[in-house]
Formats: sequence, C-alpha cells, structure tokens
Amino acid sequence: MHLRGMKTSPAPSFPRGRLVALIAAGLVLLILVGVGVYGLILGPRTTSTPAPEPAPSPSPSHTLTTPGPSSPRLPVVPRSADPETFARKVAEAIFAWDTTSGLMPLDYTAAILDVGDPSGTEQAGLASDLASFLPTREAWIELRKHETRQHLTIDCAVIPEAWADAVAQAQPGQIAPGTTAYTIEGTRHRDGLWNGEPVSSEHAVSFTVFIVCAPAYPTCHLLRLSQLDNPLR
Repeated sequence: MHLRGMKTSPAPSFPRGRLVALIAAGLVLLILVGVGVYGLILGPRTTSTPAPEPAPSPSPSHTLTTPGPSSPRLPVVPRSADPETFARKVAEAIFAWDTTSGLMPLDYTAAILDVGDPSGTEQAGLASDLASFLPTREAWIELRKHETRQHLTIDCAVIPEAWADAVAQAQPGQIAPGTTAYTIEGTRHRDGLWNGEPVSSEHAVSFTVFIVCAPAYPTCHLLRLSQLDNPLR
C-alpha cells in the first residue's frame, strides 16, 4: 500500500494469519463472520405501506463525509503516531457513515483499508472483519430510503489484560514491535426518518482493534478487528 507523506522502510514480516492464530490459540476465538446490519431504524412491523422517499437532509458534523451536490467527498481516517489516538480514530471511522452521502459501504471500507497493514498480509482479513461492521449493499439501499446515518461515541479505550498474556506467549518474531490492541467501549447512534418523522436509536457496542505503530512504522496502521461485541478483556 502506498504510504503518503512518509519515508518507507523495509516492512516487518507479518506471517499470514499468525496474529489471529496466536490470539485464538492463546486466549480467545475471534469469530470473523457475523451480520453486518444490526439495530436498524425500523418502523412498525404491521405497516404494509413503504415509507415515502423523504427530501435529503444535510450530513451531520460528526460524520467523516460532507456530501456535495455533484460528487461525494471520500472519507479519510486521520493518521497518528500515538496508539490510543489512532485506535480511537479508527473506531470512530468504522461507525461513521451516512446513506445520503452518495457513497456505498465499499467506499467506507476502502478508507479504513487505506490505513491498514502496509505489508498487505492482513488486508484480506481486515476487509472480512469490516464486512461484519458495515451494512450490506442491499441493506444500505433500504436504509438510504430513511436517510439513515450513524456515528460512535467512545466511553473508553483500554489495552486489554489478555493482550499482555498474548505477547508473553508469543514466540520471537511472531508479533512485530509496536503491535498492540485496544478494546473500545462506546455507544452507536443512528438517526433517520420514518414516515417523514425523525427517529433515532442507541446501542452499546464493544470490540478490539489490533494495530501496529513505532518502531515498526512511523505512524500507526490497523491490522485486524475482533468480532463486534466480543472483545478481548
């Protein structure tokens, strides 16, 4: 992956799947499949009339995109050399989307993959992880009818005790220097329209982000994600 604005150096080796295998063998099984849509803004199940197509509403300030009249602005995940700052920014980016932006789920996925593993080893796994956090294309189209958008407020971001055990059990070279994990706990907020009326929902979420920072790389990069609501503790 092209690293913008930074000097490149020989990328440390991340043996394929070794990071996930280590965690799975030593601590917990990270199930990397799941339903990508949850807590949808739904109306009464008894209604038989589809919700009318409402007029577009402006994108809120908490999202990463600002839709324009012609072409949408692609989201960008801010880079950082500070592990906790980066973990928080990644977590916010995963949950920040707006169906009225003109973008699709793959656009948001691409923005996060842009700060993924520079060696490319974990990119396919990360893409699979993200698929369980974002709506499917079909669900997105339905959510867009209700102008659904989402963002995350973070309550805490901590290095789980289980990560120290994983590092202690690792063989030399299994975990690159600067690799760490942060468990994120927060609240997912969604809002939109149902039958022309504003509706909203909140849902507590937790998950773990696995990142690599200095000395492996000048800035941090995202390696993998745990299953939603099944974080390391």
